[in-house]
Amino acid sequence: MAQDEVPQDNRPQDAVPAPVDPALRRRVSDAEREEVADVLRDAAGEGRLSYLELEERLETLYTSKTYGELVPLTADLPNGLAQPTAPAAAPQPGSTVHTAPAINVFLSDTKRLGNWIAPQRQEVHAVLGDVTLDYTEAHVPYDDIYVDVRCILADVKIRVPADAVVLLDSNPILGSVSEQAATLLPAPAPN
Repeated sequence: MAQDEVPQDNRPQDAVPAPVDPALRRRVSDAEREEVADVLRDAAGEGRLSYLELEERLETLYTSKTYGELVPLTADLPNGLAQPTAPAAAPQPGSTVHTAPAINVFLSDTKRLGNWIAPQRQEVHAVLGDVTLDYTEAHVPYDDIYVDVRCILADVKIRVPADAVVLLDSNPILGSVSEQAATLLPAPAPN
């Protein structure tokens, strides 16, 4: 069949690339790479991967920058990374809400910073301590998230991206709850 006879709707150059899930574009940390390396080494120790396969996958692993590059490295292994699911919609009445274990702080402090996966509902109980939840770099797969805070003689700071809409309702006892939007620093004045 001559090139002119190829149906117009089946030409490779007309193919539209599939959209890439934002969770697959998330950059990975060194700690996440090490977790995958442990899965690969365990699989090799169990005889699931040959030494050559382990070496090839580790080489690819340590040059990987995104979560999407890590998933195929362990997809065929029992303890491999799961393909992220599509972001969930806001909860409907009567639906299940993904709740993380409560953050309990007593005479100490805790922080959630950087690139982490935010649950849909988080409870914070702080007594004589400090809690910082920084959502500015977090992966938030929900339209709405809920943070329930109970604090006594404690400070809770919640940092959110500049475009986030926050409804804050709090009753701290001898402490404070604050919300901070991510802001851009002003450009330096020309000389």
